[in-house]
Amino acid sequence: MKFTESHEWISLQDNIATVGVTEFAQNELGEIVYIELPKVGMQVEAGQEVCVLESTKAAADVYSPVSGEIIEVNHSLDQETEKINESSENEGWLFKIKLTNPLEYKGLLTLEEYQNLLD
Repeated sequence: MKFTESHEWISLQDNIATVGVTEFAQNELGEIVYIELPKVGMQVEAGQEVCVLESTKAAADVYSPVSGEIIEVNHSLDQETEKINESSENEGWLFKIKLTNPLEYKGLLTLEEYQNLLD
């Protein structure tokens, strides 16, 4: 698992990445009440805004850590936004993306680097 400075996590398997928000981001936002997921088939660039989370405290943009094509979204969040609060780095994943530039993944933060960023 790798991380971004904007508090997304990404897990890569066979050129397909699963993306979500980190536990830290979820804690900062508070209770998520609405999510706007990206469209399947959407082509995105690394750093591009792809979805929005709204909580009782604020709205937050979620950015794609890598470039590629959105191939799946977590539709269970449409009815169960609490999964993001309960399991943001597992069942609360947001979308899956097929990478077009696998080198971008290598440049993301390790867990240790991300934790240092938070300190």
